[in-house]
Amino acid sequence: MKLPRALLFLAAVPFVCGAATFHAEGVDSKPWAKIFASIGISEDHSHAATVIVTSGQASIDAAKLAEHHLVIIEGLGPAAKSVGIGEKEDRLAVRQICDIHAPKMQIIWQHEAVVPGATLPASFQVFATEKWNGAPVAAGKRTIGGAILWLATEPGGNGADRYPYLLQMLSDLGLTMPARATNLWAFFDSAYRIRADPDYLARRWRQAGINVLHVAAWHNMETEREQDHYLQTLIDACHRNAILVYAWLELPHVSEKFWADHPEWREKTAFGQDAQLDWRKLMNLQNPACRKAVASEVSTLVERFDWDGVNLAELYFESLEGASNPARFTPMNDDVRQEFRKTVGFDPEMLFEPDSSYAAAKHPEALRKFLEYRAHLAAHMQGEWLSILDQERVKKPYLQVVLTHIDDRFEPRIRDALGADVARSLPLISARKDTLLVEDPATLWDLGPDRYAKLAEKYRELTPHRNLLAVDINVVERYQDVYPTKKQTGVELFELVHQAAASFGQVALYFENSLEKQDLALLPVAASLAQVQETAADEMKIEAPALTKIAWQGPAEIDGHLWPVQNRQFVFVPEGRHVLRPGTVEPAVTIADFTADIRSATVSQGEATLAYVSTGRAIAILGSRISTAEVDGANYWKADTSGASQAVLLPPGQHVVTFHQ
Repeated sequence: MKLPRALLFLAAVPFVCGAATFHAEGVDSKPWAKIFASIGISEDHSHAATVIVTSGQASIDAAKLAEHHLVIIEGLGPAAKSVGIGEKEDRLAVRQICDIHAPKMQIIWQHEAVVPGATLPASFQVFATEKWNGAPVAAGKRTIGGAILWLATEPGGNGADRYPYLLQMLSDLGLTMPARATNLWAFFDSAYRIRADPDYLARRWRQAGINVLHVAAWHNMETEREQDHYLQTLIDACHRNAILVYAWLELPHVSEKFWADHPEWREKTAFGQDAQLDWRKLMNLQNPACRKAVASEVSTLVERFDWDGVNLAELYFESLEGASNPARFTPMNDDVRQEFRKTVGFDPEMLFEPDSSYAAAKHPEALRKFLEYRAHLAAHMQGEWLSILDQERVKKPYLQVVLTHIDDRFEPRIRDALGADVARSLPLISARKDTLLVEDPATLWDLGPDRYAKLAEKYRELTPHRNLLAVDINVVERYQDVYPTKKQTGVELFELVHQAAASFGQVALYFENSLEKQDLALLPVAASLAQVQETAADEMKIEAPALTKIAWQGPAEIDGHLWPVQNRQFVFVPEGRHVLRPGTVEPAVTIADFTADIRSATVSQGEATLAYVSTGRAIAILGSRISTAEVDGANYWKADTSGASQAVLLPPGQHVVTFHQ
């Protein structure tokens, strides 16, 4: 049975079940609305709300209110005094703070705040302090039926301005959201994880809601025993944890060895230099011999490993500075120059010769011709390599294909800078019913989460198929002046993820190693769009736009039927509107995790049957001992003699799978 909320309160573990809400009294509610919206908490204009936000200056008994609510107090005054927080005569200037959730993270406020110093009761845990004198600026404690969080200041107008780990503080105080997404994507590069245990990583990724991992495949383009063993071990670990694995390609970069072995095929910049730009070493894919050799390498790579998909990423030209920086401007290889000269009438190299009659500075119309040619060439290359991957799908029909493409709709300068024209590329993907993964340019990384809604609007002008569009959030240190952290973390990250999930069919995170460990537990909460309403102590109404994990203990019924897709912590609720209640008996057969859309599930004596739909392979993680599985009535899977295998890879499409004890 699911524990009633009252019992959890008595255990001094506040548990917010169902439709948690907040109420702001005497403070600006707008920043709090942004903060709480990122984890699915809406505003309620009554004291029936789960979370109450109030000013320290309010004349209320916050201690009494906290007996049954999670109370947040901004600043000092009567409300703070009622919970034992006193005011010092000294003033405290705050610009930089330290938070226990990330002690090494630099947290700098854009503007200094001067506030009175505070004295805290011994029962309070200090979460954050002023960096230089250690004075507390955020602290809290649990009560028997609720909790108190005190902040020295308001959170700032945008919500994420001052206390990036505010939601982690509330989580420490017992705030728990029931719904979690299960379908995040993440990028992985083994160069950053040389000694990491794949099983440990895979478990952690899955707990964070990740179900597809895009793995840097250029490290395995050529056979190397130790590197290949690590990759296959990683793929196996991911499959055991319900994570699909895609080969992430970064053409025209092929591999370090390919670059070293074929200097004659290296791409050239406008200055005639080999195009080694940042970490990528670009090859001339317009050369027929080079293209044939690379296609052979890619084909062998896809066949050698048990991939579930392929990501053809960033297949266009360098760099973000475009023609203004000839030292990085590509493609200027002999094949491109010859073709352009034959078609248009002049060598594009002349664009960068100051005394030339075609110098770009004097004749921008000449440069325009090459930029248009370049955009056409990039789209042609993408179509060519998508066709090459189509040949691989003849051998492995379940392979999913993703085209990662930088945005040029919201940031139109990108088209000329990189030759990236998504209006040309999207039809190539749509015709194949594959996924376009939109990467927002670095120039936009300092903007807020609203950019994803605006970005999605731009793409709806090109296609109505939201499910074919994904967006990539770059979780990296930004070059712009941003506050309070250089990297997206805490509240800011959750706001980005939530808005991206609401705007696109899929959200990808670049990359898994840059995610802060303190953010992982709340990532799937932020990515969830499920609406949960607690209609009784042991009943929930759930409206889920996709398969969603709901925190639950014990047997469960969905819509009055015993439900087999669950584990000790969660029930997996399918898309749609459903009613979740405690079950009366434990199902004999359980599926502990599942990656496809579940259309129905039934339980009978010694078996469980799922009807599912999946564009690619699906993974079922067995929660109980299973001997065999049938797909559409035919024998499909049999447990090995050791009984060790707990993951079943299922075919794509619309199927019915039955698991037998």
